[in-house]
Amino acid sequence: MSAGKHGSTPAAWTLVVLVTLGFIVSTVGLVIGQWPVFWVGVVIVALGGIVGGIMKKAGLGKARQHA
Repeated sequence: MSAGKHGSTPAAWTLVVLVTLGFIVSTVGLVIGQWPVFWVGVVIVALGGIVGGIMKKAGLGKARQHA
């Protein structure tokens, strides 16, 4: 592993927070048997990926290092 930031960027944290929140919402929806809540969680997970990607392209993520 590199001694660098290892993904500690606003884009990475936003992605992690949104995906975690989406999984929690989906799990609660699944456990209580409410399918609309489950699907809201799935949408939150997808939005996490989209928002994280947009933030990375906007310069808020870590650039890839070529070997």
